[in-house]
Amino acid sequence: MDKITNQNQQTPDEKSCGVVLFRKKEPNDPTREYLILHYPSGHFDLAKGHVEDFDESEYETAARELEEETGITNIEFSPDFREEIHYRYRKKGKPSLKQVVFFLAETEEKEVTISHEHQGFVWLEFAAAKEKLTFDNAKNLVVKAEQHLSNNS
Repeated sequence: MDKITNQNQQTPDEKSCGVVLFRKKEPNDPTREYLILHYPSGHFDLAKGHVEDFDESEYETAARELEEETGITNIEFSPDFREEIHYRYRKKGKPSLKQVVFFLAETEEKEVTISHEHQGFVWLEFAAAKEKLTFDNAKNLVVKAEQHLSNNS
């Protein structure tokens, strides 16, 4: 997948929304863990999915996809974190440009019920999460999330 550097080059063919989800390791421990999903194709990534016609907002899409993929519903979005990534990939043999909008959210839930779209999950502290993620776009998102949380704590 190629990262798009000039985001205004072309209108995306599809749009998704996702969540950089974190939790505190223990209630009185400030250590954060990030949720990483394992996809059947072998890669590790963040929760995300397509915007549907019935979604009223990007936040709604992100929360719906998180629930569908993990069963987690109790989240609190960080109101001032919104990151877009763009990349090219092949869809049904044709080049496609995808836009994904990511939000940062916290949960107290630890239990995850993965969907049929995944084969596993793991909660990892920042350095391990960054290392585990497959794609540079996702690694960069976790770095931005950690910086944002460190600057606002």
